[in-house]
Amino acid sequence: MNENNKKQVKKTGRRPKKDPAKIRYTISFNQERHARFLALFDKSSMQVKAHFIMSCIFNNTVKTIQIDKGTVDFYMRLTSFHSQFRSVGVNYNQVVKLLYRHFSEKKAAAYLYKLEKQTAEMAVLCQKIIQISAEFDAKYLKKQR
Repeated sequence: MNENNKKQVKKTGRRPKKDPAKIRYTISFNQERHARFLALFDKSSMQVKAHFIMSCIFNNTVKTIQIDKGTVDFYMRLTSFHSQFRSVGVNYNQVVKLLYRHFSEKKAAAYLYKLEKQTAEMAVLCQKIIQISAEFDAKYLKKQR
């Protein structure tokens, strides 16, 4: 009966790896080299320092991504502005429908004239935004080269 119990295989828990990593090495850094190591690790956008070290040792390519906070901020604000601009367009259509539904043609035309002036100002503003975005793209692409 003892031999029978020894041969039973556990069917619970984690499955054992085929080739487990059992050999470990340790390294020590002084303050300057540690700061340099951490800077390289942060640029790599890897999650695990051990994976980063192994990729450096075995000459694997390490991806480094630099994020420009100004660019991200500009993009976020432009996206926010675009969503507001779209909501103004939706409101514009609703206002035009309401004008013709609740006012006489003459009064609705007068209000529409005022609305057209505001729309022309918004179109000018939109052209300025497109120009600023194009300038930003030109500067940003120039920085990357």
